[in-house]
Amino acid sequence: MIIIGVLGDIGSGKSYVARQFGCPVFNADDEVAKIYRNSKVCFKKLNRLLPKYIKSFPINKNELTNSILKNGKNIIKISKVVHPLVRKKMNSFIIKNKKKRVIILDVPLLLENKIKIKNMILVFVDAKKSDILSRLSKRTGFNKKIFKKLRKIQLPLDYKKRKSHYIIKNYYTKKHVSKSVKTILKKVL
Repeated sequence: MIIIGVLGDIGSGKSYVARQFGCPVFNADDEVAKIYRNSKVCFKKLNRLLPKYIKSFPINKNELTNSILKNGKNIIKISKVVHPLVRKKMNSFIIKNKKKRVIILDVPLLLENKIKIKNMILVFVDAKKSDILSRLSKRTGFNKKIFKKLRKIQLPLDYKKRKSHYIIKNYYTKKHVSKSVKTILKKVL
C-alpha cells in the first residue's frame, strides 16, 4: 500500500487535491467535526480543562473559538485532547484500507504531530495568499484571529515544502491540478 500525505497552508485546497486522487481519503478535519458531535469522552475531557467555555454536548464550535480567542494557549489544551482521538481514527482507516493500492491522508498537522509512516509520500499543495484568504472568507464561521492563532502552531510552509516529495500548484486551473495528480500517481505506482 502506498500512503500519500497531503500538506499545505490552511485554505490551500488540500482536501480538494486529496479527493482528486480518486483513492480512499482520511480527512482529519471531518474526523474532528465528528468527534465534537459524537464523542462524550472528548466533551468530558475538554469540559474538565476548559469549564468556562466548553459547557454543552455536542461540543459547540463557538465555545471552542471563544476559548481560543480568550487565551491562545487553549488551542494547545484542545489539541492534546483531540489529536490522539484523530490519530486513533487515522490508524483504523489505514488498517481498514490496507488492501488498497493507494490511500490519502489529508491531515493538516501531519508533520506537527510527528506522524511518521515508513515510505509515506508527501505532497505539498501550494496556493497564492490572495486565493487562500478568498477561500477562507467564504467558509462559514471563518475568524481571522483564529486563523492567525492556528498558523502560529504550524511549522513554516517552506519547511513543509522542503520535506515534500511533490508540489502541486493549486493556482492554475482544475485541469492543472488533475494533471499534476495523474503525474504523481504514474510515478508512485
